[in-house]
Amino acid sequence: MEETKLKEDTSKKPLGVLDTEKKIAVDVTKTEDKVVEHKITQKQADKEIKQEVKEEIKEDTDEDKKIEKKEIKRTKKTEAVVNGKSLFISTKHAVAICNLIRGKNIDKAISILEDAEKMKIAVPMRGEIPHRKGKIMSGRYPVKAAKEFINLLKSLKANALMNELELEKYKIFCKANIASRPYRRFGKGRFKRTHVEIKLIALGGRKNK
Repeated sequence: MEETKLKEDTSKKPLGVLDTEKKIAVDVTKTEDKVVEHKITQKQADKEIKQEVKEEIKEDTDEDKKIEKKEIKRTKKTEAVVNGKSLFISTKHAVAICNLIRGKNIDKAISILEDAEKMKIAVPMRGEIPHRKGKIMSGRYPVKAAKEFINLLKSLKANALMNELELEKYKIFCKANIASRPYRRFGKGRFKRTHVEIKLIALGGRKNK
């Protein structure tokens, strides 16, 4: 029934009106297609712009990284440093070991301290200390302190090799200072704490005190 009514309605309309309605419908469909195409092209343009911006940012970052690498290569380190903070050793023993290995080659210093750790040789120390065998007069066997210094010297050697330093052209400079010492339980004395700094400096270089 509805189809017959529509046919009757269209049949009642004149031909000019039908033609204009058809033209309007065609124009509407065309405009809708254009709007859809415009949206698609706008999205594509946005994507392309974003990609271009990302590529430019990547290029800038790559250039910055290259510049940083060049600067790092140019600034080569001339010394290696290792620091021991609040070590559980006596400051007096640390000072004596520093006096023993200062100005020596790193490999030689490690071998000397390994012998001292095994109590084959004594570390020279001043004061009312018993005499020991060898060329020294008074000395002791600071096994614990020698072990800590060996670990520091090994890490120092690793740092020097990482910085591509020729170990034969460098000597040891070290110093020990007393650190903050916490109290024992119930205030019965204090614990032993020491700061140690060891450097590899070039032969003939100044000693930084």
